[in-house]
Amino acid sequence: MAEASETMDQALKVMTDREGKYLTFILANEEYGISILKIKEIIGMMPITSVPRTPEFVKGVINLRGKVIPVMDLRLKFGMTAVDYSDRTSIIVVEIEGVSGHIHVGCVVDGVSEVLNIRSVDIEDTPNFGASLDIAYILGMAKMEGRVKILLDIDRVLSADEVSSLDQTVNKN
Repeated sequence: MAEASETMDQALKVMTDREGKYLTFILANEEYGISILKIKEIIGMMPITSVPRTPEFVKGVINLRGKVIPVMDLRLKFGMTAVDYSDRTSIIVVEIEGVSGHIHVGCVVDGVSEVLNIRSVDIEDTPNFGASLDIAYILGMAKMEGRVKILLDIDRVLSADEVSSLDQTVNKN
């Protein structure tokens, strides 16, 4: 009986951990969300300095008020088709867990939508797509107004090696 109670407590904690405010954005006509607690700022597109020998999804670095920040294109990271940037294209600067602490990373998205308060009852677990697909970076699926918004665990979008590589890129500059 105690084990069942512990399992229920853990499930309740996961549900309430996912509840909160999310910044929603568009990628390839689909809506995604990142916890507002991970967002540092949203900026329009600006010149990005390429860094040689980085993965294709890493667009380079930007100088944001004197701080060098790596920038990745989420479309490319998720294996989507690259598109030309438009006046709606934005960079969402997020804070992720790095090897040497927190690092700021810019994420290029097609457009920013809105901030939504998403309740735990509106969030479902990610469907099982089979063992061959790594979907650990998906926090859950929010059901809102007849649509589904994919909630991202931004700390898991990049692998530990990719985060380490970005951390080194920034610390070299």
